[in-house]
Amino acid sequence: MPFVTVQIAKGHSVEKKRELAKAITDALVSTMGTKPEWVTVHIDEFERENWAVGGQLHIDKHKGRHVEKGV
Repeated sequence: MPFVTVQIAKGHSVEKKRELAKAITDALVSTMGTKPEWVTVHIDEFERENWAVGGQLHIDKHKGRHVEKGV
C-alpha cells in the first residue's frame, strides 16, 4: 500500500491538489502495478515564510511573485 507525502507551499487551489493526487495515483498504478484504492497521497502544505533557499526566506527572495490564492 503506497503512501506518498508531497510538500508544497500554501496557495494552490483544491482543484490543483485534486489533479496532483490523481497524477501521483495514476503514476503509481502504472509503474508499480498497484490498485488506485491502495494509494494514499498526503499533501503537506507549508507557509512560504517557513521555507528558505540559499539562506534567504522564499518570501523575501520572491516578493510579489507568489500571492496566496483563496481556496
